[in-house]
This record gives sequence, structure tokens and C-alpha cells, in this order.
Amino acid sequence: MTLLGQFALWAALLLGLWCVAISFSGRWQGRPELSATVVRSVYAVCGALVVASISLWVGLINHDFNIEYVAAYTSRNLPSYYTFSAFWAGQKGSLLFWAVVLSLFASAAQLLTPRRYADLMPHVAGVTTAVVVFFVCVMLFAANPFERLGFTPADGRGLNPQLQNVGMVIHPPMLYLGYISITIPFAFAVAALLSRRLDTGWIHAIRKWTLVSWLFLAVGITLGMWWAYVELGWGGYWAWDPVENASLLPWLTMTAFLHSVMIQEKRGMLKRWNLGLIVGTFLLSIFGTFITRSGVIASVHSFTQSNVGYFFLGFLAVAGVLSFTLLYTRWPALEAEVRLESILSREAAFLFNNLLFVGIAFSVLWGTLFPILSELVRGTKITVGPPFFNRVNVPLGLLLLALTGVGPLIAWRKASAANLKRQFIGPVSTGVVTLAVLLALGARDFYALMALSLAGFVAGTIVQEFYRGVRARRRMHAESAPVAFGRLVARNRRRYGGYVVHLAVLIYFVAFSGMAFRREMEATLKPGESVELASPFGHTYRLTHMGISQYETLNRIVSAATVSVTKDGKPAGLIISEKRQHVDSFKRPTFEPSTEVGIRSGLQEDLYIVFAGSVQGTEEAVYRFNINPLVWWLWFGGFVLAFGAVLTMWPGGGPLATGPTRAQAGYEVTLVGAGAK
Repeated sequence: MTLLGQFALWAALLLGLWCVAISFSGRWQGRPELSATVVRSVYAVCGALVVASISLWVGLINHDFNIEYVAAYTSRNLPSYYTFSAFWAGQKGSLLFWAVVLSLFASAAQLLTPRRYADLMPHVAGVTTAVVVFFVCVMLFAANPFERLGFTPADGRGLNPQLQNVGMVIHPPMLYLGYISITIPFAFAVAALLSRRLDTGWIHAIRKWTLVSWLFLAVGITLGMWWAYVELGWGGYWAWDPVENASLLPWLTMTAFLHSVMIQEKRGMLKRWNLGLIVGTFLLSIFGTFITRSGVIASVHSFTQSNVGYFFLGFLAVAGVLSFTLLYTRWPALEAEVRLESILSREAAFLFNNLLFVGIAFSVLWGTLFPILSELVRGTKITVGPPFFNRVNVPLGLLLLALTGVGPLIAWRKASAANLKRQFIGPVSTGVVTLAVLLALGARDFYALMALSLAGFVAGTIVQEFYRGVRARRRMHAESAPVAFGRLVARNRRRYGGYVVHLAVLIYFVAFSGMAFRREMEATLKPGESVELASPFGHTYRLTHMGISQYETLNRIVSAATVSVTKDGKPAGLIISEKRQHVDSFKRPTFEPSTEVGIRSGLQEDLYIVFAGSVQGTEEAVYRFNINPLVWWLWFGGFVLAFGAVLTMWPGGGPLATGPTRAQAGYEVTLVGAGAK
């Protein structure tokens, strides 16, 4: 199968080069048969890469340890689902995964894009295939997943214990899908520039692709936080790690684009800005891949240092120069149709929103690159830690949260004083009441108070928008509240799906604020000994060490420490934390021991227990105990965000969509705005 896989990679390279050459030469213009050949080349490249992927999977499943990649990331006693996920666990396999998924996306773009954009599609094919060709070249000349060893080991090394977690089966593909799908909007943007079709057509063509990419990134980042929380054992879920930052950067700029593109559609403004954001987002996705694979920055998430990083650095430079040069040549044709009329307008709110997103992205990028830059300039690598990122980004994030509530309340073009008063009185009152309640309960952390109060303000905005919409429908159609709610959302999915996403954002901020009240202690306990730990919600936990047991299961030897928990004097069950020594099928250790955290999760707080080890092989155990407030809401926020994004993308029609005409629906939106229009 390795020969077949190797042949498939070379076939993909040759077919891809043909597609790119014809596409960018422009010879397809006026020649339908040549244009069709370009599109068919996209499908052919996809087919070749699918064959290569199947070949690698066959090697993984059959334990063909003569393949270097299979020997490095699997073993005979590795559970089958981890053997399957080993495809993207290492550098070489993840490059193939990236290439085949991008080729699938490129094919889907050709199949699903309406015919009115037919003149863009050969350019889109050329851009997407050029990126695929780059990844195939990296595999063929620097990181070949089908490379064979000079001998066949009896067993493989196995998968890193930190990757043997269900989160790592799902998290990397989700994040990769987000990174990879960014190429499609980028390709349409380049196609619009090349063809000089600079109206809103290309924006309409990529609307769902952009949302899909944004959603995959958001879900991937959230799953990554969950994995870090349950697997790494340090008690948190975000440490401003360079690879974490690299995944956040394109999400920030993509979110900025999703907001600013509404201004272009509505008012014909920010054309240059939006194209710049799409180009920048694509380059940041390549930058994230460079950070992960170059090894230039130490990270628990990154691969070892290799020359693959130089390929990505070169591609990043070439893509950046070509993209921004093309944008510069079309600069005069991207003049805004109207000017900003008032600082008190929805356009201005979206613009400030964009500036904050880009400001946060720049600070994260600067902090991530600072170790590299300091080493180049001073010869000493200076690491930037969480204090820098928190000091800069927490205030910016709070301003962003505030604008999440402000934007929907302000009219387009220019808001009157009467309109502002009518729109803001409810949400502002909700925020003030929230602050008063928190102060009465004894909360004093400034940033946590601000986050929770602003969350109250944003919640007030969202509730007000839904309430006014439902009231408008009931007034027009005499419907019951549930029916009016369902039909309102069904007929305005993009608008109200966005509000659901805003709800998810405020839930995230509520969860983040909880970490300001965390509690932590360390203890060394003999069997039967106990410690007490008070929670910020007034509960008292009594934690009793019950003993340590050892057993062997699957591909590891486990030392499990058991803690009996009582909450306010009432039994709350047992929590087990483990030390694991992974071994191969011959019982030989393969990696350093790893820790499995014990967690008791609830709506208010998590009790988080880490077994750090035993004392000189006895049953005396060293523990770290944490109480982490509101963490459950972070994972719940991820579900709400995904629901809101899917609602926004969901096609129109269906039983709930029956009711008012399109004109009536527009009138409802006007009523919801309470004079905003």
C-alpha cells in the first residue's frame, strides 16, 4: 500500500500543477472545454489524495511497522480508535490529512457554488489547488508519510499518552477543518480580485463557507480547552500557549470579518478592509501551521523541530506578498460607496468592534512572536507569559463584550437621542442590577465584576431583541408566544442565530470570570487522613485519602489514588486520580508517566484533584486540590455557540417558516428595532 500511496501523491502533484497552470494562465477564458478541464482536475487531485489517505490508514490498522510513521505513532496494544486517530497525531500524517480535506472542500466548492459565480470558479480552483500542491510538495520532499524503515520493528512506540484522550480524537480534526476551510473564502477573494468582480457577489458566495470555517475553529478551540483541562493536570484550560494562540488568531480576524461584512452588504463600506481581513485570516492559518510544525517555539502542542517549518515560512512569505500586491493593484476599485455619517451608528459600533478584534489579534501575535524576535535581535530568547496577555487582552475583551450588547441597539446611519434612551434603558438597568447583586454578595474582583455586569447588560440586549420581535409578530398575526417565537426565528435565522452566538459569548465570559475565585491547596496524606477546602460559594469540602491501588489495563500500568469527598458534611462520592505508565506489547515503558485528573463537575464549581505521586512507594499520596468555579458553563457555552452558528447557516423553509410574507418579515424587523430604522 505504501507504493500506491506514494504513486497517489505524485499523481496529485502532477494533476495539481496542470490545474494551477491552466487556471492562472487564463487560457480557459472563452473556452468552456478548458474551463471544465480545470474543474475536473480538482476532482482528480481529490481522488488521488483519497487513495493516499486510505493507503496510510491501511498501514496503521494493519500495524505495518516498516512504515516509519506507523512505527512512531502506533503499537499493537493501542486501542483501535486511537490507531485510527493516529492518522493526524503526527506531523506527516497531519499534512496528508490537511491536503485531502482541502481537496474535498475544493471539490465541494466547485459542486455547490451556484452557476451565477461560474466565472470565478476556475480562479477558485487554481487557488485551492495551489495550496494543495504546496502540501503535497512538503510531503514528497520533506515529510513523507510513506517513508519506510531499513528494518521492521516487532512493535511500534505507540501514541503519546497525552493524545490518548477522546478529546484528541475530535479536537485536532475540528481545528484542522477550521484552518483548512479558510482557504475557500480566501480563494473566492483572490478570484474576485483577479476577475475584477468586486461587488458583493463573492461575499454571498462565501457566506456559509466563512461560517463553517468560523464554527469549526470555535469548536476546535473549545475542545482544545477541554482537553487541556482534563488531561494536562495544571488546573486551568487556557495558558496562552503559542499553539493555543495560533489557533485563536484566525478565529479573531474571521469574527471581525463576519461583523464588518454586514456593513459592506448594507452600506457598501469597508470593501478594502474585508478583503484584507480574509487575506490576513488565511495567512494566520498558515502561520499557525508554521508555529505547530517548525518547532521554533516550545509548546506542549507542537511537533519537534524540523525543516518543514522552512517550507511553511517560505509559503507564508510568497502568499503574503502575492495577495497584498494583488489587493494593492485593485485598491482604486474598492472605494467605499458612502461615508460614515455618525459616531453614534451601527456602522461605527461594528467598526470599533473590528478594531478591538484586530487589536487583540495583534497583541496575541506580538506576544507569540516576541521570543523569536528577541532571540534574533538580542541572541536571547525571552518568553512572554500569561501576565502580559492578561494585562492587555482582558480590558480589550471587556470592551468587546460591551460592544456585543451595544451593536444591536444602535440604528444604522445615525441614532437619535430618543432612540438611544428607548433602546438602552432596559439592558443598562439589567447590567446595573447585576453589579449591585454581585457587590451585595461580597464579590470584589474588579475584572470579574466588570465581566459579569457586562454579561448582564448583553443578556438584557438579547432578551429585549427577542421580546420585541415576538411582540411584533403577536401584534400582526395574533399568534401565541411560542408560535410567534418559532416563526420569528425561522424567518430571520441569520439575525437571531447571531443573537444566540452572542449569548454563547456572554456565557464564555461568565465562565472565564469564575477563575478569579478559584481555590487551591496541596497536601500529603496517609490513608484515612483528611483536609478541608472551602469553596467561594460557601461550601466546605472534606477530602479523605482512601489509599492507592495498582493494576494493569490495555496499554498501561495504573496507580490509582482514591479520595472520599463530603460536601457540607454530606457524602459526595469518590474521586479517583491516576498515574499512568504506558507500555508496549512487551511491557516495556514507552513514555514518561502521565497523570489522569479526577474531576467532580457541577453547575457552580468543579472539584479538581491531581494525584502527584506516592511517597517512596508507600500508600502516602501527594495531592493538589482545586476548586474551579463556573467551568461547566464554558463547555455549555460551546454547545450554545454551535447551535447559534448552525441556526444562522440553516437553509430557509420548513413548517416554522410559514406565515408572514417577505415584506411582513421586513416590517417585523423594523418593529424590533423600535424606530432604529
